[in-house]
Amino acid sequence: MHSSRSAGSPHTPGPVRRMAPNPIRFTVRSPPMVSVPAAPASPGSAITTTISAHEHGDRPLDSPSVPPMPERVLTQRELNRALLARQLLLKRTPLPRALERIGGIQAQYAPSMYIGLWSRLDGFRREFLTRALERRTVVQGTLMRSTIHLVSARDYWAFAVAVVRARRDHWLRAATMRPQERDLAAAARRLRRRLAERSPLSRTEVEEVVGKDHGFGVGLWFDLVRVPPSGTWERRRADLYAAAEERLGPPDVSPQEGIDFLVRRYLGGFGPASRADIARFAGLPLRDIGPSLERLALRRFRDEAGAELLDLPRAPLPDAETPAPVRFLPTWDATLLSHTRRSGVLPEQYRALVFNTRTHHSSCTFIVDGVVAGIWRHERGRITIEPFERLDRSTRRKLDDEAEALSEFHA
Repeated sequence: MHSSRSAGSPHTPGPVRRMAPNPIRFTVRSPPMVSVPAAPASPGSAITTTISAHEHGDRPLDSPSVPPMPERVLTQRELNRALLARQLLLKRTPLPRALERIGGIQAQYAPSMYIGLWSRLDGFRREFLTRALERRTVVQGTLMRSTIHLVSARDYWAFAVAVVRARRDHWLRAATMRPQERDLAAAARRLRRRLAERSPLSRTEVEEVVGKDHGFGVGLWFDLVRVPPSGTWERRRADLYAAAEERLGPPDVSPQEGIDFLVRRYLGGFGPASRADIARFAGLPLRDIGPSLERLALRRFRDEAGAELLDLPRAPLPDAETPAPVRFLPTWDATLLSHTRRSGVLPEQYRALVFNTRTHHSSCTFIVDGVVAGIWRHERGRITIEPFERLDRSTRRKLDDEAEALSEFHA
C-alpha cells in the first residue's frame, strides 16, 4: 500500500519576543470551528495564529478572579474531536505557526517531526522544516519531561524557563552518580567558554569539556539546543549542540510567566484537560502549576465521570459528530501519550500494541474516525498497514490514498 500528501503553522503573544527573518508559510489542516481569526504573519514567523491574550486565557497578575462559568459535561467523543481539532487533525484551513498552535512536537526521532507536520499541514515538504531549522525560526531542545521537542524559536525560552527547576531537581535525585549542583554549575561555565570559542560542538566534544558523567546533566545549568544538519531528515542523529542564547538571544521571561505560558499552550493544543494532565505534559509537580491555574481566566467543564476539566475561554469545541479523516501519525505522537487518555484517541485495548517494552519507541499508527485503528511501516519504498480489526472497503480506499501520499513524502 502506498500514500501521498503534504503540510504549514499560531502566533500567540508570548514572552519570548526575539524574531527571525523570512517566514515560511503553509496551509494548515485545522478545524473549521476556531473562533478567533488568524492575524497576519509577523516578519519573524515560521512553521509556527495570533490569538489575543484574552482569548488565550491571560489576565494581569493583579486582576480579580473571574467567576467560574457553568460546568458543561463533555463526552469522550467531544473531547476526542476537541483534541483532533487543536492538533490540526480534522480540517484544513489557512493558518501560520502550526508549532505554536499544537504545543510543539516531540522529536526524539528526527523523521517523526517531519511526518507529524506532514499529517497536519497542506503543502508541507521536508525541506521546509530543514530550512526553518537553519534559519533559527524553529528549534530542537530538551524541554518538557526532559524530552526533545521541536518548538518555535519564540516559544523556546518560555518553555525552558518554566521547567528547568523541576528538571534539575529530578536530575539531582535520579542520576546514578549522585552529582552535586555546584559541580554541574562549574561544568556549565567551562562549556559556555568553549562554545564562545567554537560552536557547535558534538556530543563527544561536549563530554570532553565537562566530563562523561556531566554530559547530559550540564544542559540543565546551561541551555543547549540541537542544531542542523544534525537532527534533520537527512542526518537523523541530533548530536550537534550550540548555546541557546547564541542561537535565539537571551531569555526575557520569569519562571512564573513561563509556567503561565506553558499552561496556555497546553490547553490551546490539547485541552480541555485536567490539572493532572497539564502537569503530566509539562513534567511539573501539581503545586507548581496551581498558581497559574488560579491566575488565568479559564473555562471549566466536567467529563462524563465528573472530573474537572480546564480550558481556554474561546478554544474550539467541535460537535461530537464532526467527521475525522484518516491520518497517519509518527512514532511518539503526543496525541497518544498518557496526558491525552481522556480523549480516547488510543483505545486502551491497543495501548500495549503501540507502546511496548520490546522497542525503545512507539509504533507508527493511523487513525480512523478519530481513534487508532492500526500501525504502519515504511518498507522498501512503500507504506504497509496492519489494521487491528477488519476495515470496510471505503475506509481501506482512504487509507490507500493516504499511504500513497506518505510514500511519496518519504521518497
